[in-house]
Amino acid sequence: MGLIKTFDYKEEFLDEIKKYKYGLNWPVVYILRDNNEAYIGESTRVYHRSHEHYKIDIRKKLTLIDIISDADFNKSATLEIESLLIEHMSADGKYALQNGNGGLSNHNYYNQDNYKRKFDLIWDELKAKGVVINGLFEIRNSDLFKYSPYKALTNEQSLVVYDIVDSILNAEKSNHLIQGEPGTGKTIVAIYLMKYLMELEETKHLKIGLVIPMTSLRSTLKKVFKTVKSLKANMVLGPSEVVGKSFDILIVDEAHRLNRRVNIVNMKSFDDCNIKLGLDIKEGDQLDWIRLSCKHMILCYDKNQSIKPSDVKPEKFEKIKFKKHIIQSQMRVLAGEDYIEYIQNILHQTQKEAKKFGEYELFIFNNINEMHKRIKDQDEKFGLCRMIAGYAWEWKSQKNSSEYDIIIENSKFKWNSKIKDWINSPNALEEIGCIHTTQGYDINYAGIIIGNEVTFTNGEIQINRDNYYDKNGKRTISDPEELKNYILNIYKTILTRGIRGTYIYICDSELKEYFKNYIATYSSDLDVDFKDIIDSTITEKSK
Repeated sequence: MGLIKTFDYKEEFLDEIKKYKYGLNWPVVYILRDNNEAYIGESTRVYHRSHEHYKIDIRKKLTLIDIISDADFNKSATLEIESLLIEHMSADGKYALQNGNGGLSNHNYYNQDNYKRKFDLIWDELKAKGVVINGLFEIRNSDLFKYSPYKALTNEQSLVVYDIVDSILNAEKSNHLIQGEPGTGKTIVAIYLMKYLMELEETKHLKIGLVIPMTSLRSTLKKVFKTVKSLKANMVLGPSEVVGKSFDILIVDEAHRLNRRVNIVNMKSFDDCNIKLGLDIKEGDQLDWIRLSCKHMILCYDKNQSIKPSDVKPEKFEKIKFKKHIIQSQMRVLAGEDYIEYIQNILHQTQKEAKKFGEYELFIFNNINEMHKRIKDQDEKFGLCRMIAGYAWEWKSQKNSSEYDIIIENSKFKWNSKIKDWINSPNALEEIGCIHTTQGYDINYAGIIIGNEVTFTNGEIQINRDNYYDKNGKRTISDPEELKNYILNIYKTILTRGIRGTYIYICDSELKEYFKNYIATYSSDLDVDFKDIIDSTITEKSK
């Protein structure tokens, strides 16, 4: 299609750009590059802009400039294409980008979908010219893409970022609580803030850390940070790693998973941290460790994703004076924020009407083999499709690798064979993930198994404690409602992992019938209908 024209980036050759039909007065996107680094920009006067860049030492060493334009380009289109290129080329991995991430944001404009399609053509041409390595399919399923600090923020997210930065610049100390449902982009905001603060003139000298309570997600983000200019893997920390150190800024993602001294394995090291900070051995928790180790504390938090008694109680967060920032726009699930509320309401028996969510695939499966096959088929097309279950089975294969953990109908499965980065492990498609290996991750299609620890008895969702095998998840809990809340939080969290669709297999037959009031049953030809729902309203009996 010829959207890209490449020039030598040497002072004596810059007049060649002036002669180019889009060189003087037309909106273009450009890539400055050498073998290792690149800078991506947009301009309506690329000839003059190329001269300006040549006066900057870090740009002057670059050797080629690719100019991307077309007769129908406009300023809004080039801003979006620039943003998309930064986001995708940072994840491609061929170049370390010289770009900062300030100012990247989403906005709507006329004929936007057309230019998004044109971006696919631009990428194909860049790949054919050897400017990029990977196709869009591979990139969009990669952790480098999903957790890129170059994400274009929504207006809502941008306001949160700049409000927090303003507070850091103008106050000696501050506490911030970023609140949002699953998929609202809390992790993206946290990572964006890390890079932005590390490159902002006023803050780049500060000691900043990103705390991730969960081992698996922490391991994944360390790998991402290794590849990003101005970020380092050792900036990603576990909660205990901040103890005894003094940080200017600590950002905590998944803060609802910070631990207290209840049902934990490493009790001695936990106590040692409390002693080091002068805290009461029994009362001090990881939230205290963060609070006492920094001047500015930024927490990404959702109390409805707290899943076990070792998590710091919501009441503890409520005692701290925070500036609260609410983000609501759904960034993960294509069905939108209504889907998140829908799942929440079904689990808590407050949903009145059945809903459909456009092209989002939400189905109940009657056969576990059929669901597994569907997940594998979708993985062939889209990649990154996984099966996940609640803790209704023992982890026998942890001690004996020849054992199967989950036996349903005639199918046998094993729990995730690794904790760190299971999502991307070679055998993940044949295994079943759990909350600990999937919380914080995005999946294209999620196959969720609701086990026999959740039943539907006498018209009510109930918990069978004996069928719940997370010992640390139920020890010390005497209140059945508290245990129920944790288990339903687990299912809400895993039922909102799927970007394109969620498939559900339910072990308890009565619970399955209850769910069918709201979710269609899958058939292989996708000729599905909702179970009989009169006026889209369930009867009082099934409430």
